[in-house]
Amino acid sequence: MNWSEFWHMGGYALYVWASFGVTALLMIAEPLLVGGRCRNVRRRIARLRRLQQEENP
Repeated sequence: MNWSEFWHMGGYALYVWASFGVTALLMIAEPLLVGGRCRNVRRRIARLRRLQQEENP
């Protein structure tokens, strides 16, 4: 087997490399999206606490 055959993968190279690419992209995007949601939830909780403290001094 030479490098050309490896990269071609018996005619399935487009499917295989596209699958690897999409998987890598999703594995990078997921923690970023979860982190953003976590920050938003923490901001909402902080805002609710401030509102509750203002109502009940």
